[in-house]
Amino acid sequence: MAITTDPFNAFLDYGDVAVPRAGKGPLSGLTFGVKDIYDVAGYPTGCGNPLKLQQSPIRDRSAPAVQRLLDAGAECVGKTQTDELAFSLNGQNRHFPYPVNPRATDRLTGGSSSGSAAAVAGQLCDFALGSDTGGSIRAPASYCGLWGLRPTHGRIPINMTMPLAPTFDTVGWIADDGAIFSRVGAIMLGEDRKDFYFRRLLRAADTFELLPSESEAKTLQTATEPVVATLGAASDINASAAGLDPCYLAFRHLQAHEAWQAHGPWIEKFQPEMMPSVRERFEFGRSVTGEDLARANSVRLVLRSRMDVLLGEDGLMIVPTVPSAAPRHDDEEETLQANRERALCMLSIAGLCGLPQITLPLAKIDNCPFGLSLIGPRGSDRSLVAFATGHPVH
Repeated sequence: MAITTDPFNAFLDYGDVAVPRAGKGPLSGLTFGVKDIYDVAGYPTGCGNPLKLQQSPIRDRSAPAVQRLLDAGAECVGKTQTDELAFSLNGQNRHFPYPVNPRATDRLTGGSSSGSAAAVAGQLCDFALGSDTGGSIRAPASYCGLWGLRPTHGRIPINMTMPLAPTFDTVGWIADDGAIFSRVGAIMLGEDRKDFYFRRLLRAADTFELLPSESEAKTLQTATEPVVATLGAASDINASAAGLDPCYLAFRHLQAHEAWQAHGPWIEKFQPEMMPSVRERFEFGRSVTGEDLARANSVRLVLRSRMDVLLGEDGLMIVPTVPSAAPRHDDEEETLQANRERALCMLSIAGLCGLPQITLPLAKIDNCPFGLSLIGPRGSDRSLVAFATGHPVH
């Protein structure tokens, strides 16, 4: 079955392609979309760029992450939009009609899993596969009022998928219903290495200091109450002892360098038409020096060690998913860039550390969705999903 009506520009018009799946399974009866960076049998892999699409053959096999869902009986109903080469956080790809945020139509969906978020929020499918390198699951899930997970790095196989920055790239998914989100988690995550029992709650004070106003702080404080009721009052702690600006800069240098390594030779050879903001990010990656990388890796190692100690095996850390509701369509480029940088200060923590982070659709600001996140210990993904959704991951 392919989507025949798409008022949200969530899906790409690749025609009616039947993707083989199991007749029965734990996900039977559920439909899903797939971000167009994953190989899916019968489809090209366009990666949000017209030349990539033109050069892509029709795939004869699906990526392992997609195949897990098909083998569990879920039905793939099409491929969803992505920001160009998955290198943006806004959800605006000028090569295609912009996806519409069904929960806040005057605002962006977020990206780069823009179509996946629009498809689920618009009830075009039950869940959707996306990816998260710097926040590409977490930001659109927050902006569109959805559940979203960035898993422990390496937890889910990501081969047969367009790389962006391999030491950050992860497979994730988005759903509108906690029970469905949990059912998908059982298929995607496998078993935790042990049972995790969360007993301590930490509040990353340095991330809350980045909120733009008292309104966001009060909104998230209210949203935190169900978690506090279970685990007790949160202890304030800074996620980074050195401040979040060095974390953002470290992430920016490492991600851009890896992105240039992955795509630079193709860009230099074919000189594709690209959005200026995306091209600028790749050009920045070309300019990253060995000294930049050494400094960034040092920041990453220190933060990773600190977070592992803070969380132990029984702690959860509360962070805002992003600074506020989704940016407006008519925001100036300077406003969008400032929001992106502030968001990445928050989002870079789990990315640099390779830790699982789930965003929960618990809040609203200005009558628009606004997500609250929990970061869990390394490898605690299934326990984290079960705790957050209230649905055991069987």
